Amino acid sequence: MQLYLPIADLPVNVFLILAMGAAVGFVSGMFGIGGGFLMTPLLIFIGITPAVAVASVASHIAASSFSGAISYWRRRAIDPALALVLLIGGTIGTALGVSTFTLLRSLGQLDLTIALSYVVLLTTVGALMFWEGLLAMRRIRRGVPAPRRTHGWIHTLPLKMRFKRSKMYLSVIPVVVIGVVIGFLGAVMGIGGGFILVPVMIYLLRVPTTTVIGTSMVLTLFTMLFATVLHAVTNHLVDAVLALMLMVGGVTGAQFGARAGQKIRSEQLRLLLGLLILAVGIRFAVELVIRPTELFTIREIGVNE
Repeated sequence: MQLYLPIADLPVNVFLILAMGAAVGFVSGMFGIGGGFLMTPLLIFIGITPAVAVASVASHIAASSFSGAISYWRRRAIDPALALVLLIGGTIGTALGVSTFTLLRSLGQLDLTIALSYVVLLTTVGALMFWEGLLAMRRIRRGVPAPRRTHGWIHTLPLKMRFKRSKMYLSVIPVVVIGVVIGFLGAVMGIGGGFILVPVMIYLLRVPTTTVIGTSMVLTLFTMLFATVLHAVTNHLVDAVLALMLMVGGVTGAQFGARAGQKIRSEQLRLLLGLLILAVGIRFAVELVIRPTELFTIREIGVNE
């Protein structure tokens, strides 16, 4: 069954979009991430322009993160102070990201920038996660304990603040910087950033695993909600019909993914997630070198341009 998307300006198969939403929801539920890094490329691969894909997926990620954040809040697995500091940086980063997005679109370089960003980010992060998961599995087989984590130079920075829920005394500088980076990437690339934020908070900031996922979901929720509003107001690219279909499929798939994730060991999850991220990055790289079917595109411009 075909359905016309008003903002994307093309017809799509309803069952295909629902299936994509369910598949990404399954992955999100299994790995505890937003899934934007996978949904945005899938939409681009089926012909939706990167600009519309990025803007529309932001609302999908915000909706998915809302249900997750509520669940973690009820379990007292969110650090409000840490989330607030992250949001300060995230708000700044999101505003900068949407401004950059608008500028690149006006210059006609947005599609190439998004594709290159996905290639670099996903191949790098995917390879690192795959390697780390592989090393963890080898350590377990040999009975070698995991290396003990020690405090680094980040914990010597000034402007320290006490985060009671996470039981940390840490400088707000790296927390704000991380929020800026995640907010910027989310606005430009249409990713929640959970697959980057969670490892960074655990291994760099030493945030306890009991609060890290819930706190990251709060940041993702508000930055993606802010990005959706900015994209809708400044660029008019949020396709509500597309976002709604993705949400329906995503909620359904997430329930099954969460159950499947509970049956797989953490190091195996990291290994599988690394492979998935790496595969998407490689797919984008292949797209960049394949000769397009249409060598020229037509873009509508204003009378004053």
